[in-house]
Amino acid sequence: MASEDVKASESAVTTIVNLAEEAKLAREGVKAPSLAILSICKSLVAGGVAGGVSRTAVAPLERMKILLQVQNPHNIKYNGTIQGLKYIWRTEGFHGLFKGNGTNCARIVPNSAVKFFSYEQASKGILYLYQQQTGNEDAQLTPLLRLGAGACAGIIAMSATYPLDMVRGRLTVQTEKSPHQYRGMFHALSTVLRQEGPRALYKGWLPSVIGVIPYVGLNFSVYESLKDWLVKARPSGLVEDSELNVTTRLACGAAAGTVGQTVAYPLDVIRRRMQMVGWKGAASIVTGDGRSKAPLEYTGMIDAFRKTVRHEGFGALYKGLVPNSVKVVPSIAIAFVTYEMVKDILGVQIRISD
Repeated sequence: MASEDVKASESAVTTIVNLAEEAKLAREGVKAPSLAILSICKSLVAGGVAGGVSRTAVAPLERMKILLQVQNPHNIKYNGTIQGLKYIWRTEGFHGLFKGNGTNCARIVPNSAVKFFSYEQASKGILYLYQQQTGNEDAQLTPLLRLGAGACAGIIAMSATYPLDMVRGRLTVQTEKSPHQYRGMFHALSTVLRQEGPRALYKGWLPSVIGVIPYVGLNFSVYESLKDWLVKARPSGLVEDSELNVTTRLACGAAAGTVGQTVAYPLDVIRRRMQMVGWKGAASIVTGDGRSKAPLEYTGMIDAFRKTVRHEGFGALYKGLVPNSVKVVPSIAIAFVTYEMVKDILGVQIRISD
């Protein structure tokens, strides 16, 4: 009986010690594996929802941008954003405005999820190294360090989902009169693999990665830095209980999108043009439903830049900038705010630097 009491007492003591240790770990911010996995899943879900909502909201402008980027200057069918949207509405109907959006969402949801999650993890890692280097445990991320974290996130997300972006570009530019039709994302993927080989799925990857470094890097850096500055400056009416209101956060996202897309846009044009190379019937699609058969051949990114500027002028590198600007500003703003709101709803701490 005495031995049973001793065992019971030892068991009780062990339980108390374990509970105390768990409480200590909790205070120190150490999460149980299940909680860590749950947090990762919530971050990925928030990023995916943010991407899907923001891209669907601006899908017609996204399609118009790509059509302007790849059309031949000697056989122009789209003379501007408004005219182009009217033409699509007249010839293809409402459905035409959202052509390729399903594939775009299939790409952007995982892309956005990976991008936001990668940014959080890269920020934590860079902040830890920065604090160790400076010896200051209270140090915070600088705009340059945020730029680096955003660039890492952009490269990871772009590389992971690039084949979907490639076929999405082709689906977006084909019309009802195109000589070769892709029936959907999976048909496009299988057709490209069969006719052009697996390497074709990564055509235009290099300018995409080079472009995504300033684009995503600046998006995150400008957005987070603006938020921090506004919280510290506390201008009247913009900060409520140390938190920015939704309108102010949208404005921060809009500013971030404007800076990022302006810097990286020429690389986006080159990427789209390189994605068309090797596609049977692509020349007719981008020159006006088969009326001209101009060859689409680039040996690489530099060759694409050189030929575009030589034949069409420097301004060709900014074809489609107007619909892209109208699209990107609200898209980035909606993405950032949606991400933070979804994480709030899911009960995830959104302050990356904490």
